[in-house]
Amino acid sequence: MENTTLRLSVNGRSFTATLAGNTSAEALKARLAQGAVSIRMNDYGDMEKVGELGFTLPRNDRPTTTAPGDLILYQGNSLVIYYDVNTWNFTRLGHVDGVSTRAEMLGLLGGAGEVTVTLSLPGVQDRAE
Repeated sequence: MENTTLRLSVNGRSFTATLAGNTSAEALKARLAQGAVSIRMNDYGDMEKVGELGFTLPRNDRPTTTAPGDLILYQGNSLVIYYDVNTWNFTRLGHVDGVSTRAEMLGLLGGAGEVTVTLSLPGVQDRAE
């Protein structure tokens, strides 16, 4: 993957993630090349925020143990941002840069509760009308 950086924005705060090297991350990158995508996300299981993408990506599920900051594709159509540990068959999309603890990830996400996360590629103008 040539450009492996993803930008995430939450409540006016932006941070970056490094995309994984798989067809799922490539497909997400291709979708974001068309413009930013906003996802309404809610907490689940005191370990993650999850929200529907509004489109489907190819799955590359493997037994995975998550860590805070992991970006996971769930069932091909949901984005999960982990702030704690979980083990299941998932597709890894990437990891938030510089995050290794629950407190760091929750801090970037604005704590508990519903948030809207906007995904974009650095340097790509939002082409939404």
